[in-house]
Amino acid sequence: MRKTITGKAYVLGDNVDTDQIIPAHYLTFDPAKPDEYRMFGKFALSGVPAALGGLPKGHVPFHGPADEFISPYKVIIGGKNFGCGSSREHAPIALNAAGIEAVVAEFYARIFYRNSVNGGYLVPFETAARLCEKICTGDEVKIDVEAGTIANATTGETWSLRPLGEVAPILDAGGIFTYARRVGMLKS
Repeated sequence: MRKTITGKAYVLGDNVDTDQIIPAHYLTFDPAKPDEYRMFGKFALSGVPAALGGLPKGHVPFHGPADEFISPYKVIIGGKNFGCGSSREHAPIALNAAGIEAVVAEFYARIFYRNSVNGGYLVPFETAARLCEKICTGDEVKIDVEAGTIANATTGETWSLRPLGEVAPILDAGGIFTYARRVGMLKS
């Protein structure tokens, strides 16, 4: 896991469900195949209603004109209950395939949170602040993983993030299986 995560923020609101993150009809792709893994990135967030994508204005595409597979954004800022809905692990896979490194939300559906951590797909930070109303899509943000802060370089504001706690070593290892091998829980 990197010590800092920097890039443009893409802002969403509350109750972003897994069907908005990756609609069910794209689950025919196999994430174990590199060419098909890319397709998850192409269709990431394609289920988000246009008016709710790229807040506060809305109607901001998640993918730019330069690349249909990788988003120009690196951090998603969400509200409450991010990743609710089904238990599909394809949701954090889709965000990872699109180039997202971290999601910062008030709280998560626990299955999305664990899928993100267990697969090592992205870093799910939690914050007490309602950042989806303080950060705008396109703002440059910097997450200091060790300090547990997110700074908005566009506005100069900084907020605290909740500590990653027991999931930090799993994320640092790149996922639960790598971690389990590293600590001797699984044979190599």
